[in-house]
Amino acid sequence: MAAYGLYTHIASNKFRSMLLLAGLFALVYVLVYAGALVAEVVINGNGTVAYYLNRAFADLLKAAPFATIAAAAWIVIAYFFHQSMIDAVTGGHDVTRKEEPRLYNLLENLCISRGITMPKLKIMESPALNAFATGLNPRQYSITVTTGLLDALDDKEMEAVLGHELTHIKNGDVQLMVVAVIIAGVVGFFGELFFRLFTNFNWSSGGSWSSGSSSSSRSSSSSSDSKNSGGGAVIVIIIAIVLIIVAWLLSQVVKLALSRSREYLADAGSVELTKDPDAMISALRKIENRGELPGATSAVMELCVDNPREGFADLFATHPSVQSRVDALVKFAGGHDPGPLPPAEETAEPEAPADQQDAPPPLNHGPWSDADGPTAPPPVPASGSSGTANGNPMGPWGRH
Repeated sequence: MAAYGLYTHIASNKFRSMLLLAGLFALVYVLVYAGALVAEVVINGNGTVAYYLNRAFADLLKAAPFATIAAAAWIVIAYFFHQSMIDAVTGGHDVTRKEEPRLYNLLENLCISRGITMPKLKIMESPALNAFATGLNPRQYSITVTTGLLDALDDKEMEAVLGHELTHIKNGDVQLMVVAVIIAGVVGFFGELFFRLFTNFNWSSGGSWSSGSSSSSRSSSSSSDSKNSGGGAVIVIIIAIVLIIVAWLLSQVVKLALSRSREYLADAGSVELTKDPDAMISALRKIENRGELPGATSAVMELCVDNPREGFADLFATHPSVQSRVDALVKFAGGHDPGPLPPAEETAEPEAPADQQDAPPPLNHGPWSDADGPTAPPPVPASGSSGTANGNPMGPWGRH
């Protein structure tokens, strides 16, 4: 689907996202097939590779309706309770206009100016600088802001962040990301389940599928056939492990593809709402490297304004770097980049040297002070009426 502007990019993204989500849902069946391979080896350890593959495919056809129902049930549960689960992880809570008038008014003004239904407003007690939107329908939409972000950003910057999250809601990013996280959770759950089953089988009853090769009642020819079939079982187990690993890796890649381009669109949508690209750039610079939510899961971090990752974890990062987002705002929105802010520890006031900390405070210069050498005597008022008032001579602090 070709894209020639902001709105066609949004439509193209939604179309691609639906295809990716369908592919992600198909990964559940891949995991079921891998589980069927392991089950067939457990049931009969003397089969050939072709036998196991055919039997596992037949098992997949039988289990597909149940796998579909289980995955759908998982999605339904998450549909109704995902916000409660996220609030339980982050500690977010609803706030009213009376509790947070500044934040509430900024969000309300943005929604009124564009005719957008106002989402719920939540606050998360955390010094981290971040915010995220959640919800799968207009009644569930909510925006959560950390107290650290609320304290660090001025009104224009906070308005830009709120516009960023409103754009995620308006573009449908929130629904797709929540669904992607849910289905990725299904993939991770089944993958871990099958891997644990295989590990337990491998170590606690590791010789069960090849025990026929050690039986003393069998002839040498049957023993040779059993060894060959046992080799087929080993190959099938390896195939199952590879399928589980590939399914998990693809689920992470799909989430990456769902989110990276969306952050650019959300930044652009914020500029469209606020008409202030510099505010969005300034907010991103303040959030940069300060957005890690302590105790939050990776699924929650994928919904945030910024999801800082370093090293190997950056391979599966769902957000582009702040620098690339700022560069896009400078290039396409005409913003001005003040440059990265120094780390938090460098912005604190420098401490005085130890020799100065223990030194007594300097003496103030007074009319009798000569701490730094002799001082000039106080000025002598000129004689005349200007130097006296009612016969009182003029002193160094005024008239006596």
